[in-house]
Amino acid sequence: MDKRNFAFGKKNFIFLAVGMAIVILGFILMLGGSSSEQVYNPDIFSVRRVKIAPVVCFIGFISMIVAVMYKPKDDEDKK
Repeated sequence: MDKRNFAFGKKNFIFLAVGMAIVILGFILMLGGSSSEQVYNPDIFSVRRVKIAPVVCFIGFISMIVAVMYKPKDDEDKK
């Protein structure tokens, strides 16, 4: 079977999937109850939702950028 010359290798797709999973985890960490006009919910300003979740999302987006820019070494050229 002839290998096609794709822009991304197998590692790139794995890194992209891991980065996407990290971003999804960050958004899940942001979930929670909301406040309304009648009831104030102080949980909307919790450390998990305001500090940790955005940092996790940022790390996920950075890892996705690295996955796109990662160039695997060509093993076929050495043979």
